[in-house]
Formats: sequence, structure tokens, C-alpha cells
Amino acid sequence: MLNTLIVGASGYAGAELAAYLNRHPQMNITGLTVSAQSADAGKLLSDLHPQLKGIVDLPILPMTDVAAAAKGVDVVFLATAHEVSHDLAPQFLAAGCVVFDLSGAFRVNDPAFYTQYYGFEHQHLDLLDAAVYGLAEFQGDKIKTAQLIAVPGCYPTAAQLALKPLIDSQLLNNDQWPVINATSGVSGAGRKASIGTSFCEVSLQPYGLFNHRHQPEIASHLGVPVIFTPHLGNFPRGILATITCRLQAGVTAEDVQEAFHNAYHDKPMVRLYDKGVPALKNVVGLPFCDIGFAVQGEHLIVVATEDNLLKGASAQAIQCLNLRFGFPESQSLL
Repeated sequence: MLNTLIVGASGYAGAELAAYLNRHPQMNITGLTVSAQSADAGKLLSDLHPQLKGIVDLPILPMTDVAAAAKGVDVVFLATAHEVSHDLAPQFLAAGCVVFDLSGAFRVNDPAFYTQYYGFEHQHLDLLDAAVYGLAEFQGDKIKTAQLIAVPGCYPTAAQLALKPLIDSQLLNNDQWPVINATSGVSGAGRKASIGTSFCEVSLQPYGLFNHRHQPEIASHLGVPVIFTPHLGNFPRGILATITCRLQAGVTAEDVQEAFHNAYHDKPMVRLYDKGVPALKNVVGLPFCDIGFAVQGEHLIVVATEDNLLKGASAQAIQCLNLRFGFPESQSLL
């Protein structure tokens, strides 16, 4: 039995983590914490997230001392802002914990990336080198020995799972950059109140054109340039990405299907569609990424959808946990 701590437990992803960990037979939740300044400190998790009433009724405690919080803890999940994870991860690693960070603080091994896209200067270049990117379907061997796992963002997870098998199989014409149009529900912006993500204010629109921080994350890990345009949708949760690509001359739909099958036939959290493409409702509340596609001549459209809070955050973190400690990959997720 491993003892685990969730930092940032009051947020949407933190609550989903708590639910998964609560039913994981190998995990024991020893603490739920938030920053000492948080208005959520002192409340029960189930008061903030009533769906957990009678399931996870633990108090959310203010964290004032990292060393004390880490005592007796084997595994830490950081569901915190990027700057907070940047500061906390080294302290928990020094205390001997395995750290799963759901923020962007260690996802890209390039300090200039953080200055340009996150607005802070990275102080832990050694950890950027040591961190393993937690795209679970492709990083399993590295995850098994990692002390710091940087769980990918929700948009990058959907985009990379849709594109990586095609790139690895050299099916795409690299003269045409893949174009990723993806729409997320408002929960992707987190639980903190904001007029821009208030449900009554949200209207479908793109944002971050040509400068969204997930574009370089996607391009860096795929190894090819992409055009990425996120959209905010007026629905609570989920992501749907529609990706337009050009195939190499002579590549057929059967070749595309084979590439996806070879990549995911033994990966339980990716579901492939033989016909048609997935809808958002197929995955909301579930830990899967669903992928379908259509081919016309040299043109390929891939559709990938996932729950941004689950496969795009907490479910992938638990999947990485299972890989790291040798548990069944879908343990507690299904």
C-alpha cells in the first residue's frame, strides 16, 4: 500500500484524482491540501464536490510546511498552477517522493519555453532533464523508472494520440503541417471564478491564435511543426480535436488504420473507430481517448475526443501511476 498526497485537491482535477485514488486498492490517501491562502482550506472535499459525499469526506488542509506534508508519503500529485509546481516538486523529490505533476512546469525540456509561454524563468534545469513526459501510451518504459512525471496537457494529449502513430509510421506529407482545431469545455480553465469562463458569458470562439502555450508542447514532443487553434465551448467538460493532414502519395485508409491498430491494440485507454468518428458524449465521464478518421485521396481528417479532466488530466496521471509501480494499467480507472 502506497501513501499519497494530493496538492491542489479542491480543483476539478484534484477531485477526480481523489475519486480514482480512493478506489485504488494499492493506494492510501494520507492528505488533501491547498495553499494556506486558499478559501477552500478547512472544508471537506465532499462539501466542495458533492458527488463525493460519503465517498471522500476528507478535510482539505492548508499546506504550510512541505517537509511535514511529505512525511510518510510515497507519491505526490501536484494539481497546482505551473509556478507552484515549479517550486514544490523539487522539495517533494528531495523528501523521496515520486511526483506526478499535472501542470506544465516540467513538460518541455527547454528553459526558453517557460520564459516565453509561461512568464517565469525556470530555476530547475536538472529536473527538466530528469522529468519524464507522461504520455502514457508511448512513454511506459521511461515512466517505470521516473521520479518526476510531467503529465501532458489535455489538448496535447488528444492531439498527440491522434498524430503520433501517423508520424512514427511516416504516413504524413511533411510539406503540409497538421492543422489541429480543438474545442474544450469551460472546466479546462479550472474552478476559479472568472468572467471569461462564466457559463453565461461563454460563446464558442477560438483563442490563443498562433501563440498558445500548448502548440510548442505538441510540436516539441511530436517532432514536427503543427498549427494549433484552441476553442472554448459552452459546455462543462470534454475536448474534441479535428485534425487535418495530408498523406504521402499512395498511402491508403487501410495504411492509416493499420498504424493506429499497431499503436493502440494493446493500450486499454485508447478506443479506435473502424467506421465513423467519435462524439464528445462518448467520452465525458470516462478515462478514454476515442479516435476515428476519414480519408479522401491524399487528405486525412482525424477526430480525437477525451474528457479534459480525465484522460486529459487525472486519469492519465493515474495511468502513469499504474505504469510506474507495475499495477494493471487501467487499475481504478474502469
